[in-house]
Amino acid sequence: MADGLDDAPRDNAPRDNAPRDDILRVDTDGPVRVLTLNDPDKLNAMTDPLHHALTDVWVDIMRDRDVRAVVLTGAGRAFSAGGDVPGFLRCVEDVEYRRSSMRTARLLVDHVLGCHLPVIAAVNGPAVGLGCSLAVACDIVLISETAYLADTHVNVGLVAGDGGVVTWPFMMSLLKAKEYLFTGERIPAATAVDLGLANRVVAPDALMDEALALAHKLARQPAQALQETKRALNLHLQAAALQVLPFALSAETESFSSPEVAATARSFAAKAGRTGAAEGT
Repeated sequence: MADGLDDAPRDNAPRDNAPRDDILRVDTDGPVRVLTLNDPDKLNAMTDPLHHALTDVWVDIMRDRDVRAVVLTGAGRAFSAGGDVPGFLRCVEDVEYRRSSMRTARLLVDHVLGCHLPVIAAVNGPAVGLGCSLAVACDIVLISETAYLADTHVNVGLVAGDGGVVTWPFMMSLLKAKEYLFTGERIPAATAVDLGLANRVVAPDALMDEALALAHKLARQPAQALQETKRALNLHLQAAALQVLPFALSAETESFSSPEVAATARSFAAKAGRTGAAEGT
């Protein structure tokens, strides 16, 4: 996978609000909150602790009257590699766990799309599967030259249920959305911008500086005007989510019962020793 941001601290880096070993870091830079997926050894794969923390944090942010903008990024060389192998295999073997995971996936989409604050994705490295869905659900996407997007659900035998089927048709032609969702091909940074999945490509060492500068620019805008403009725009996406997600997530849930997915999950588990990240889940 492509390298991401240099992890060296910067003079203007936001101060920590939480210990650095937290699975999800929440840092404060004035009116901006920086959310960092912080499991770099696993390429920020969506383990249960990270998935749950990321789903819950939006409620705290939306209640914080001091916040005016949010930046979302990943620690290390990946934004997020998607679902993790142990969770992937457990979804095959444990029906109740599978249902719970799908409910959490729905909550995460609803919270990101429903957040009234502008959210900037600083995609520092590969954003795959659920990681890709998360990045593209943000309001503005800045992507590193070394990063790429990929929704590889179909490649591992799953219905692409938690993001791309909702948001991508608003950002690119339906034909292009079908091509990339059907094939799971990687979308390089420049292509992501051309398609409409990202706003602009940024040099890796400038990504966080540019994301923070933009976040502060948005934070200085009249709050009610900006927030309700976002809400009006996101009503399109929320309406699509209400229409599409119940079927898509139900179909993805059913996918876990297929022999193909069971074989893929066990193959991943054998290869990764139940510690790696499964792209596309």
